[in-house]
Amino acid sequence: MRKRDISNFFKDKRVILLIVLIIASIVSISTLGLQQGLDLKGGSLIQLQLEKPVDQETMNVVTTVLDKRLNLYGVQDVKVRASGDQLVIIEMAGVSPEEIERLIGSPGKFEAKIGNESAEVALTGSDISSVDMYEITDTSWMVPFKISTKGAQHFAELAKGKANEPVYMYLDGKLIDENPPLLSPELANGKAATEMQVTGGENTVEEAQSQAMAVYTVLKTGSLPVKIQVVGSNTVSAELGEEFLNGAIIAGLLAILAISAIIYVRYRKPILIIPIIITSVSEVLIVMGVASIIQWNLDLSAIAGLIASVGTGVDDQIIITDEVLGKKTDNKKRRQTRTRMNVKNALFIVFASAGTLIAAMLPLAYVGFARGSSGIGTLAGFAFTTIIGVLVGIIVTRPVYAKFLEIFIK
Repeated sequence: MRKRDISNFFKDKRVILLIVLIIASIVSISTLGLQQGLDLKGGSLIQLQLEKPVDQETMNVVTTVLDKRLNLYGVQDVKVRASGDQLVIIEMAGVSPEEIERLIGSPGKFEAKIGNESAEVALTGSDISSVDMYEITDTSWMVPFKISTKGAQHFAELAKGKANEPVYMYLDGKLIDENPPLLSPELANGKAATEMQVTGGENTVEEAQSQAMAVYTVLKTGSLPVKIQVVGSNTVSAELGEEFLNGAIIAGLLAILAISAIIYVRYRKPILIIPIIITSVSEVLIVMGVASIIQWNLDLSAIAGLIASVGTGVDDQIIITDEVLGKKTDNKKRRQTRTRMNVKNALFIVFASAGTLIAAMLPLAYVGFARGSSGIGTLAGFAFTTIIGVLVGIIVTRPVYAKFLEIFIK
């Protein structure tokens, strides 16, 4: 290798782009981390049954509200999907079923009554227009919220002249606080007020935090259109995912070694082995960097897609190598010209093959994201990761490998 060749290689725009992407991926993975899916991290799977079969529109409302609740509650890697017209399945990584069964297993119906528990309902969840973040003082908590003008007028009519009477607040028919707050004189003067609050107290700070978060989440996301109940829940072990991951790593290393040996036997050039390994590792690293940035969950289907994209990449490298080294000539000028032509031919084959593969993966990705059912969702993860890996390969890593052959393999 001459210094001039090395300088020309590292001045190439795609080589510079590859180096930048590798550095960015390392930084992203080290700072943002990788989102592990239910298969790898373990977690819970909960089955909910609606009180009656519903149409598609109502089911969409149910899954949307549940998804908002869980995300707002801080649950990471949550998948909410419909199964038929009466079942909803929820997958959560790193969370036990007991932690959130109470939250997702309730419709979230909020009501407030003044004076006594048999009084007319003065306020409902549908009257709430916005909710502010809850506040905790010692073991007492408060959730401020605003209500609509119509709701404020109705509340003012029922509250007039009832200063210092208890305000009973219910969530799904259950009293929120056994010691209900008293109605302030400001809210009992008959004038409509749009700013209110839900208050309560618990025995410990942790209980107050949990109760405040549950009330805040339900008020923030709204109520479900139908009643639901938990009909099944179980914990998903991460052992299978760990075994699969370890097996995939070992299989990947063995595959790279086997391919390197075949390349050496075929072309008798040890220098080809290093760029093949670097190219494959670079593709994996960049795809994981992209997953880290967009918070894409790495589960078994995503790992399978990553393996498929790397396998396609190695196949493309063999095509490029064979095109460049398959035909020889003794004339130096002709050899350089033929090398460039062969590189172009090889890249054309690679791009055409990648285009076909992406076209085959797009329907799986689209249907999976649009429908979100269990099997189709798994295929969507496989398809999406495969597409990302193939795009990284044809845009960056495989042209860089071709440039390496063009400059250094004479």
